Amino acid sequence: MQKRPSDDPALCGQCHEEIAGNFQKSLHYTTAGLKHGVSPRFSKEEAGIFAGKVFPTACNSCHASCGDCHLKSPVISGVSAGLLQRHRFVRRDEGKTCALCHGGRVYPEFTGEYGGTPDVHYQKGMICLDCHSKSESHGDGTAQASRQERKERPSCVKCHPEGQEKSEKAKTAHAQHGTKLSCTACHSAGPYRNCYNCHLGKGAEARPGFILGRNPRDPKTVTTLRVIPTVRDTFASAGIRMEKYDALPNYWGTAPHNIKKRTDRTRSCDSCHEEKELFLRKEVLLPGGSKANEGLIVVPKSLK
Repeated sequence: MQKRPSDDPALCGQCHEEIAGNFQKSLHYTTAGLKHGVSPRFSKEEAGIFAGKVFPTACNSCHASCGDCHLKSPVISGVSAGLLQRHRFVRRDEGKTCALCHGGRVYPEFTGEYGGTPDVHYQKGMICLDCHSKSESHGDGTAQASRQERKERPSCVKCHPEGQEKSEKAKTAHAQHGTKLSCTACHSAGPYRNCYNCHLGKGAEARPGFILGRNPRDPKTVTTLRVIPTVRDTFASAGIRMEKYDALPNYWGTAPHNIKKRTDRTRSCDSCHEEKELFLRKEVLLPGGSKANEGLIVVPKSLK
């Protein structure tokens, strides 16, 4: 008996050849995003140690199999919710599959279980696959280093195209801020989960917060930032000192799944341009964090 038969997509590929072939190159299966996301911090020698010693036994150990989504809830920290519908294969059950792997922050924000306001899309009955396509889950047959390389990704303007706003105020706001701000910078309902010390292996802590700053991947744009700290001694036990630690920041652009039409930022310009409390500032940067964090600081101009 094989404990997890679908760990080998070739088994499912006997009937679902194209899907299984694509899945073997998908980010859900390869977890390449975890591998390439941290690699710029390594020297050439350290990258070799990580690829051979750390990634296969740590990061890649939580890759998804076909059965994790279509038969049995995935195992998270040794715990599983078990079979979805006895031994029946199901097409989709996001609450028992997506929610468990992405339940550290995304799903609780989406449903309001984290203590905040549920996402307006969730309140209207929408669920993960209404925005995230099947090709995101299964892959499209091309190997990608991160989700940023995907051409087909969720986009607010697919359903809310610019120019079709119902009020002049909204049209004006979008015209003025459209190329300068992400949608979530204004329409995230409030505090979302940020992680601290989570790569230390001890003392992991999640705290609510709301941070605005430059997008590390697009410095011309201001967006919501999430603390995802890889501390300097994360891989010290494996002999990796991260010689290029300061090459990457500890804050990354994020899309909190707690969208709301009207927020403090949509009601008043002062919340950003005068109060400025939500923006990343030098005095609140992570102690001992990457020097790259300072490049994300932005101070909005006063309108007065």
